[in-house]
Amino acid sequence: MMLWQRSNRFDRSAVPLADRHYNRRKVGSPQFVPPGRNIVLLTPEADALWVTSWPFAEYVRHAWPGAWVNSLFRNEGSQLASVLIRDAVAATRHLFGDPPELGMVTFVDERKVRPNRTPGRVYLRSGFRAVGRTKGGLLAFQLLPEDMPAAEAPIEHQMALVLR
Repeated sequence: MMLWQRSNRFDRSAVPLADRHYNRRKVGSPQFVPPGRNIVLLTPEADALWVTSWPFAEYVRHAWPGAWVNSLFRNEGSQLASVLIRDAVAATRHLFGDPPELGMVTFVDERKVRPNRTPGRVYLRSGFRAVGRTKGGLLAFQLLPEDMPAAEAPIEHQMALVLR
């Protein structure tokens, strides 16, 4: 069963989670998503938040131009992070359609990971592979299209079908 519902870049119930994510630039700002194409997912309990960005390749400075980017993931609930990630990728596929050739990437600042944890561990458990570093030194993880779960609608889309 899908764990995510669709949200938006100004969702007040998601702001506290975004504020506690290490890459947050302006804590307290009502908008927490980079400009451009994006998908914001929030669990019904508002205890996990996911953002997929799809920047235009010509504006990308990393080595994976055109790829979907998981720019924010925060889990403060009881669901396994790896399950939430797989569901978020499935919802992204449903909403964006066929994935780009380079799939999805995410970047992890290993300096912000707890000392006893492997950086990117939950992404590795979700099928991502370590593929190097950004010019700024962040660890890069990639999930290729063939390794992605099938598309699945977020909760709101499933409920719309039931209520018809």
